[in-house]
Amino acid sequence: MRLRLSIFITLMTLLASNAPATIFGALRGTVRDDEHRPVAGAQLTLRAEGSNRQSTATSDANGRYAFSLVPLGQYRLKAEKAGMKSTQRLISVASGSLLTIDIDLHLATLSEQIEVTAAPATIDPRSSTTQTSVSRADIAQTPGADQANSLAAITDFVPGSYVVHDQLHVRGGHQVDWLVDGVPVPNTNIASNVGPQFDPADIEYLEVHRGGYSAEYGDRTYAIFNVVPRSGFERNNEGQASLGYGTLRSTNGSFNLGSHTERLAYYASVSANRSDAGLETPIARRIHDRETGGGVFGSLVFLPSTADQLRLVASGRADSYQIPNDEDLEAQHVRDHQRERDAFVNVSWLHTVSPSLLVTVAPFIHENRADFEGGSADPIQAIDDRSSRYLGAQATVGGNAGHHDGRIGVFGFHQRDGQRFEIIAHNGSGLAVAQRISPSGNLAALFAEDSYDLTSRLTLRGGLRWTRFSGAVHESATSPRVGVVARLPWAGIVLRGSYGRFYQAPPLATVSGPLLQLAISQGFDFLPLRGERDRQYDVGLAAPIAGLTLDASAFRTEARNFFDHDVLGNSNIFFPLTIDRAHIRGMELTISSPPARMARIHLAYSHQTVEGEGGIAGGLTDFRPPEGRFFLDHDQRDTLSAGGTVQLPHASWAGANVNYGSGFLNGNGPDHLPSHTTFDLALGVKRGTWSAKVSATNVTNRRYLLDLSNTFGGTHYVEPRKVMAQIERRFRY
Repeated sequence: MRLRLSIFITLMTLLASNAPATIFGALRGTVRDDEHRPVAGAQLTLRAEGSNRQSTATSDANGRYAFSLVPLGQYRLKAEKAGMKSTQRLISVASGSLLTIDIDLHLATLSEQIEVTAAPATIDPRSSTTQTSVSRADIAQTPGADQANSLAAITDFVPGSYVVHDQLHVRGGHQVDWLVDGVPVPNTNIASNVGPQFDPADIEYLEVHRGGYSAEYGDRTYAIFNVVPRSGFERNNEGQASLGYGTLRSTNGSFNLGSHTERLAYYASVSANRSDAGLETPIARRIHDRETGGGVFGSLVFLPSTADQLRLVASGRADSYQIPNDEDLEAQHVRDHQRERDAFVNVSWLHTVSPSLLVTVAPFIHENRADFEGGSADPIQAIDDRSSRYLGAQATVGGNAGHHDGRIGVFGFHQRDGQRFEIIAHNGSGLAVAQRISPSGNLAALFAEDSYDLTSRLTLRGGLRWTRFSGAVHESATSPRVGVVARLPWAGIVLRGSYGRFYQAPPLATVSGPLLQLAISQGFDFLPLRGERDRQYDVGLAAPIAGLTLDASAFRTEARNFFDHDVLGNSNIFFPLTIDRAHIRGMELTISSPPARMARIHLAYSHQTVEGEGGIAGGLTDFRPPEGRFFLDHDQRDTLSAGGTVQLPHASWAGANVNYGSGFLNGNGPDHLPSHTTFDLALGVKRGTWSAKVSATNVTNRRYLLDLSNTFGGTHYVEPRKVMAQIERRFRY
């Protein structure tokens, strides 16, 4: 360990430079005149679209300029100098990207202002990562996407993403990472919570990575969601109040406010929601299915000096769900509930030690709780209360020198869980089992990575991540990551390819004592949960076509100790388990239009297979797998989401989305359920400080069987039609 620490310190020193931390992008370039000579003293302004946030720079004697610490999003870059005509460019910045934008300034008598839109608008031409970006406008004008419990901002835009048995799946797996401004919100549990971690109304941008991850991103293979929340830089002593009411006695309300000065910005919000249609039901009829929830969110950004930036992000949320019944459970007066709590605090400090060194330190704390409470009149009452607390930090140093763009860092946390599980029989059998445990564990990781521009059109990337987990088991993993990006000399085409290994730490959940004895007597057994180890291959192409951005990719994931879960009947009690092997293959396609257009379209398509192989390698189960390979319950071959938004006269707009699925596995398979299609619609209008919107999801109210799993998922029908009318008012204070 002492040798590893020495190597780490040495690499930190070698990588000192002006490159950004991954939660930001950077921009650099040269200002030139008509004869391509450098222009010194040109004034450059980088202003965020839809926000008052801006930065300024001045070109040096060689015409060079640079902007660091640029949050991801859309920007206008303006260059001007006396006697020359100003020039503007519309650009897109992705987190961790390093853009080179050279600008030509012309004599005022020879040119007028020009505006260029970079293409592809949402693809980093130096990154081998497969990614999708969702903006604030996308969330606001996609049917149902801005409601508190909605994941439409993901499932409508990210190929291969869907919600089945109330769990989000991406690229055939459950485990995804959530980050806020690039700072992880860790969670090693599997299927313990169904409530949202973020209110979509608080998101400014959502950046989704699906493959080709850098070594900095770590331990959950299937997707990384980097949330850039509202900061207050888009406000000037402004607030917003929103209230919605709809079918199924649904309500959705929020109140937020924010403002900024040159050195300080703040944003705060509070929200609440309820509905008589909460979780997916085991039958087409809704019985005992209410949900209620509420949350608070806050962001504070402080710039104490030109060399420092501090940001505090805090969130708290509480949700309560009735567990849906079928007719038999209702006749037995079963009244089960799940109550969830989630809270986190992230602090980020970015310090520019010198023009050649940028350091980021980000401590965090995350607390998560899910309490399943069986009704006191249940024939057999089950109680499953789980809580997890994570305390940790991430630190990075990033740099570029010449053609190199490197990054090195550390990440780790301590986790303590609490679990109470009880079974109490009210049917005269005398069955009574109780268990309380408080396991704890630690995770530590070191990572280093470098991107090298071999030529102006070819970028190579290599990285290494070392992870150590200590809990019920003790494991280490070394995960290499490599990638290549080629920028072809015609049509703006970008080719990419990557290979990576990943280690996902196991949950701390275990079974012991009287509960284990009961499980054994019922034919179950418990094997220790070990970490999932994956190999992922990814190739892709991005190209601008007829003003649109097309991105196509193909991937293959080979997993050992694949994380899944078993369910107790149709309850919401899930037990984590691992399957010996999983084989996932897929092809994806996205098409999107620039955000500034009067009409915008998006399409996300995925064709994939999700197969398991071998027996249960860890967890509590009596599942007996078929011989050879078998389809997993969330295998759906084709998934399509397509839609768009059009701006109409009189400050109005209309948005629509179509969702298609070819059908999940039917029981044990190999057959699949019938295909299904739903249609969503939204209409909105703005009048001064007032705006109104009506949105409808599953317009035709088709109540088809979504999944029928005899193994891991249970039985669920798709959500019914939901119509909601919302009014919103902006105000100044």
